Amino acid sequence: MTYLLGLTGGIASGKSTVSRTFKAAGFPVVDADVIARQIVEPGQPVLARIAQAFGPEVLRADGSLDRAKLAEIVFSQPGRMAALNQINRPYLREAISQALAQAKAGGAAIVVGDIPLLYEADYADDFDGVAVVSVDPNIQLSRLMARDGLSEADAEARIQSQMPLAQKAALADFVIDNNGTQEATIAQANALIHRLQRLS
Repeated sequence: MTYLLGLTGGIASGKSTVSRTFKAAGFPVVDADVIARQIVEPGQPVLARIAQAFGPEVLRADGSLDRAKLAEIVFSQPGRMAALNQINRPYLREAISQALAQAKAGGAAIVVGDIPLLYEADYADDFDGVAVVSVDPNIQLSRLMARDGLSEADAEARIQSQMPLAQKAALADFVIDNNGTQEATIAQANALIHRLQRLS
């Protein structure tokens, strides 16, 4: 039996490190961020609806989505994030469900759904269990500023757009603490893999 694990965390919490650890161990990972980029490629209905709702300025000259411009709008104008979610979430949910079913059909002992907004978008019930990668808010802020070259205010706005990490950790079945070294985080991820293999 396949164990379906939902993997989430906050922006810059270190979730990618855990996701890579599962991949390295040979388990399929369905990455919601990759799927989210695919559904807004030129020619996709989601992109047309976003352009209609947010204006032609969110499109580049080649017709692709200008992510930076869209982010600038949704993080600075109240209500615009909700409008964007209303457009793309139904398409995203359908695509993620299909990808998870396909991965599960392969017969792996563990299939991971790497979904940043797992709790915010109500995916938790789709999984056998949920793992949250948790980190201290100050570390999260400094990592995000360094990683994306953001000002403190811009980084804070992105963090505030998500459910607080402490709240996610309280809801989770498993918590991976990413306040230490990358090696320590990988060790915790491998320990979780061994635990889930016994459950599957």
